[in-house]
Amino acid sequence: MTNIDDKTPGPRAPGQARDVPLDAHLHTDLSPDSRVPMELYAAQAFERGIPEIALTDHLDFMPGAPAYEYANYPRRERLIRDLQERWAGKVKIRFGVELTWETRYESAIREHLRTHRYDYVLGTVHAMSDGPYARNRIASFVEGKTLAEIVAPYFAEVADAIRSRLFDTIGHLDMCKRWLVPWYSAADYAAIPEAYEPLLVALVESGSALEVNSSGLRHPTGETYPGPWVVDRFRELGGQRVTVGSDSHLPHCFAFGLEEACEIVAAAGFDRLTLERAVDRGDLVLPERFRRKV
Repeated sequence: MTNIDDKTPGPRAPGQARDVPLDAHLHTDLSPDSRVPMELYAAQAFERGIPEIALTDHLDFMPGAPAYEYANYPRRERLIRDLQERWAGKVKIRFGVELTWETRYESAIREHLRTHRYDYVLGTVHAMSDGPYARNRIASFVEGKTLAEIVAPYFAEVADAIRSRLFDTIGHLDMCKRWLVPWYSAADYAAIPEAYEPLLVALVESGSALEVNSSGLRHPTGETYPGPWVVDRFRELGGQRVTVGSDSHLPHCFAFGLEEACEIVAAAGFDRLTLERAVDRGDLVLPERFRRKV
């Protein structure tokens, strides 16, 4: 796949970005689905001119889920704080977490966040093994339903995550697109804006940021989560905070698609990214090459 550094004329294919402010969604070998040493992400960030990263390993609350009690919190914190010290002055490294939201575990999630300290908390919804989007269930679930009906359970969970106000950012707002590729293309979702509207309104009211997750650019989805039109509508509704993340689980996925994600953010009218909840930081302003396109 062509890298963004390739000078060949013609359309640019997504690749690993350089000189963007932030990659706020990264998985290390402290996640069950990644084997990337955290040191490697720090080294890549330094080499590619990305001054800040957030290590957001998975945390699940459903017993038996892949990231349920997978990594010991004190060990995770110790390893990342040590990494922060080693890379001080070169790369700013945030001790983050990607917390799988399920409304049925809200009490446990709240208690965990009350008693554990993170620099950055990313809330997301996934296809749990007992849910309608599990591989052995999704075909029968989709049959006979409209797209709005199909995404409704996922969006209901996302809405509850937003309303909880527990998260700095809501990640991959509509990643259900990935599981529905055999039945629907990314373009089909623009026909159901009414399904997105309550989520975006709630997000504006909550103070949490919207993540433009670039992993869809390396998936069959072929589009960020969410797509550009959703980010545009979020801005129209008064959205103030956005961030970008590659959702990397492999070394070559670090910062992948973040050039495109930042272009989407800028085109919607944002001039900067965000990380901490309700904090505006001048060091996360988009580089001039993006702001010229606004």
